Amino acid sequence: MFKFPTLAALIVSAALTVTLTACQGSTESPDAFAPGDTAASPAGTAAPTPPRTGSPAASRVRTVEISETTPLSAIMDADEFDGFGGLLFPSRQRITGDMTVADTGRLLPCHSNIDPAEVARTLTRLQDGVLAGRVTFHPIYDAADVAADPAKADVGLFFFRGEAAAPLAIVSPGGGFSYVGSVHEGFPYAQKINEHGYNAFVLNYRVGDGGRPATEDLAHAIDFVFDNQAALDVDTIGYSLWGSSAGARMAANLGSYGTAAFGAAERPRPGTVVMAYTGHSDYAEDEPPTFAVVGSDDGIASPTVMRQRIDRLDQAGVPTEFHIFDGIGHGFGLGTGTVAEGWVDDAVRFWERQLDAS
Repeated sequence: MFKFPTLAALIVSAALTVTLTACQGSTESPDAFAPGDTAASPAGTAAPTPPRTGSPAASRVRTVEISETTPLSAIMDADEFDGFGGLLFPSRQRITGDMTVADTGRLLPCHSNIDPAEVARTLTRLQDGVLAGRVTFHPIYDAADVAADPAKADVGLFFFRGEAAAPLAIVSPGGGFSYVGSVHEGFPYAQKINEHGYNAFVLNYRVGDGGRPATEDLAHAIDFVFDNQAALDVDTIGYSLWGSSAGARMAANLGSYGTAAFGAAERPRPGTVVMAYTGHSDYAEDEPPTFAVVGSDDGIASPTVMRQRIDRLDQAGVPTEFHIFDGIGHGFGLGTGTVAEGWVDDAVRFWERQLDAS
């Protein structure tokens, strides 16, 4: 006999549908991302906002020991994260005083494979980098930009310093354009890229207003890095853009259309794009080399759609590498403990081959 679903079941089902739709970051038409009428900013026209470096160098000490039971508020308020502690976790407005690192998954509805122990290790490594002066946060908009749009105040780049004058990667985490999942697929990626000696940046972008503002933030982030190449001591030649889910849409669009199409100064397109689990299907005539990964059980980003895009790039003679990982779904991050573990290292090696060929 048919049974009507309970009210609780209907609420859960509706919430899941809304969450999955949001996580795709794909409710907009491709035109929402395509080159628009926004005037491109001239290069190097404004002085950069000073970086946020945490507590002063002379007083840099560890004020909080991070474990699975550490309150999130204690981490965000720690002196060593002064100036950017509120950007470490998504959805700050949802964080309550009793939430700990073990609760991080509650802030990441678009993601999976969230291990509190791994989150604690990621944050401890971030803390170590800040205390050593090797991790800083750089706002990318100047005072005039922020005055015109206060949402730009916290848009910026976490800089994970690699070897001097080494190539760089810019990572855009996902979150359905409703939050930025840096703690799961931003900071961990940057730390892995650092292990290979490269410089890595993680973008904190605007959310809540669709993909266009976020993609404009990435364009301006690229412009910022080029403008400040000497001060940052990075090599911009052959730089790579990395993104997961919504962030992969951003990276792919910059790879396809370039920075000027999204309101920033004209800069070289990336030498490599790395895309994780996204339903992005648009492509241009001259795409950069592309590395892509997805889980076979991804119900948000279709593996078929990803394969079709890669096939089109292959047909156009673009260097590609594509992996479908059996038995895992959307938002797996590093993939630690799954068949996807190690994919970031594979992506770095793909990027290195493009650097060698350039």
